[in-house]
Amino acid sequence: MTADDSGAAPRDTGTDDHVDVDAPTTGDPAGAAEGGDDHSIALRLEQLILGADRRYTPFQAARSAGVSMDLAARFWRAMGFADIGQVKALTEADVLALRRLAGLVEAGLLSEAMAVQVARSTGQTTARLADWQIDSFLEGLTEPQDSGLTRTEITYPLVELLLPELEEFLIYVWRRQLAAATGRVVQAQDDAEMINRRLAVGFADLVGFTRLTRRLEEEELGELVEAFETTAADLVAAHGGRLIKTLGDEVLFSADDVGIAAEIGLRLIETMTHDETMPELRVGIAFGTVTTRMGDVFGTTVNLASRLTSIAPKDTVLVDEAFAEELGRTGDAPVSEADAAAAEKAAEEGTGGPPPAYRFALQPMWQRPVRGLGVIEPWLLSRRS
Repeated sequence: MTADDSGAAPRDTGTDDHVDVDAPTTGDPAGAAEGGDDHSIALRLEQLILGADRRYTPFQAARSAGVSMDLAARFWRAMGFADIGQVKALTEADVLALRRLAGLVEAGLLSEAMAVQVARSTGQTTARLADWQIDSFLEGLTEPQDSGLTRTEITYPLVELLLPELEEFLIYVWRRQLAAATGRVVQAQDDAEMINRRLAVGFADLVGFTRLTRRLEEEELGELVEAFETTAADLVAAHGGRLIKTLGDEVLFSADDVGIAAEIGLRLIETMTHDETMPELRVGIAFGTVTTRMGDVFGTTVNLASRLTSIAPKDTVLVDEAFAEELGRTGDAPVSEADAAAAEKAAEEGTGGPPPAYRFALQPMWQRPVRGLGVIEPWLLSRRS
């Protein structure tokens, strides 16, 4: 599927579903007149990546797949492709994709609305991946070499070599992620918990990022953001959390367990503090019911975590009252310091059991009103010495 009609054949009226497979489908007099060589390489790259020639107009592809043009257009837009009129720009793969989605609907496995959501979530995720691979990966590897070849001339053989390996790796990672996500769903207590779940949700935000954008060169800023996102993603994954999304100077993560979320938040602060190239960081985490949809999270708990992040002092982690209570319930932090001191004293005097092995400490902060959320009581999270 392509949203580029610059190299397509003359427009088709869409009233004839006969396809002349012998007719040229890549020629474009206008495109050839403007940068013919680059245009030809772009078409060759498209054919290499898609594995087929342009052959169908959208109307013809819909007819061949046995779906209405309206539904086909909804699928294409959901996947993130622009309307292209009735240009011969589609391939057999596009027809097969339409046929598969429509088949899932006809078999009753997916509703039509759900099939559109599948197309949209897949399109959004892979679009970002493809942009990253071209901007960061391929661009770096296709710098002009001593051979004297241009980046454009190097790109085709490089893509030809990388394409099958990247495709296999993508499928492997997707299967791994699907297995993990399925496992979480199976372990849910009931059907409602599959969508509305109790999670710890956290934001980590770089302090003073707006000022940095005015002071740093674009390349330096890009390197800083990439280093932050990479570090955050690695820490979240390594400690059992899930990275929901990155927003340049901010990352959103979640965890099923408050102890895991607390560890991630503190590790982020500790790691960034020891990196002189990084600005200060602040983290806010809340615990409660969260609605999950298309890989994202929504709800009051998410909003509260965001507000906690905005009021957190530099290089600290703030959590909400529900998070603090859950840490106490699980034994990761004392319900109160007085209780902890009493338990430790009893252990020392031999009148109680072993001293409690608390990992974290909680300090109540000032209560304050937050618009839309009422009065909240943040707690300062730290490691217990």
